Amino acid sequence: MESKRVDGIIIHMCLSTPKSSERIRLRKDLLRKQCGGVNQSLVNLNKIDLNNFIVDDKHGIIYCYIPKVACTNWKRTLIALNHDEPYPDPINTHFHWSSVSLLRWHKNKTLLYQSECLYRLHHHYTKFLFVRDPFVRLISAYRDKMQKYDQYFYDGYVRVILQRFKNQRNLTVNYNVARKQGLQPSFYNFIQYILDPRTETYEPFEPHWRQMRRLCHPCLIEYDFVGHQESLQEDAQELLTMVKLENDIKFPPSYENMTSPDSVMDWFQSVPLEDRRKLYKIYEEDFQLFGYRRPTELLDN
Repeated sequence: MESKRVDGIIIHMCLSTPKSSERIRLRKDLLRKQCGGVNQSLVNLNKIDLNNFIVDDKHGIIYCYIPKVACTNWKRTLIALNHDEPYPDPINTHFHWSSVSLLRWHKNKTLLYQSECLYRLHHHYTKFLFVRDPFVRLISAYRDKMQKYDQYFYDGYVRVILQRFKNQRNLTVNYNVARKQGLQPSFYNFIQYILDPRTETYEPFEPHWRQMRRLCHPCLIEYDFVGHQESLQEDAQELLTMVKLENDIKFPPSYENMTSPDSVMDWFQSVPLEDRRKLYKIYEEDFQLFGYRRPTELLDN
């Protein structure tokens, strides 16, 4: 382990390139193949593109988090790692971003700070992300944000979908009242909203259902580690070993996955075949980049 000062911050770096298993190597090889011909130049990233990146300068780690892919537990882990040793159990760590030395890259940062962020992406830091079957992630987003919505998601999305696709008017402005009234879009309404060209007229998809490639830019950034939700515990342990933290902290255990790949067919029964195919086209690159098979049982007659 070697220490180096960058922008006044001491970071710890492995002298040699961290080794990864054959499984992780194949995922990285697939990314390179699928991204063939794309210039991996970080100058192509603008400020807003870095919103989902978290930097841990203390350990030389960069994490691109994808909502609905274990990001809460990874944030807890990174926060715990920025406490004094011995590190606390991540499962008992609460979100107080201002109390830790994590840098989250916001869109209002200056050009100078942007260049510092790009420097970290270019040098020394171990860069990782975790991905998930795109359709399973969509179902998880629907369950979390359309069925268990808060005021933010009610105002910005649930009400819009109910008005647009259920023709419901005079809706309450209070999300608690709406939930008590049983107001919620159907899963098909949610898919209709994603397919509707009007949805991205003024802003991109909300990050919980935005394409993973648009959040983490795998063809512009060369990741050292690509983990999968489907092998989360095994991959998390391998990553911690890769950055030499396996004896210092344990990744929190996951709850039983309520949105399993086996349930996808049931969820999509209400979605017409033509709309399933349109939806696949929107997320097709995510399927291909990250090695998820085309769900023929949903898309073919």
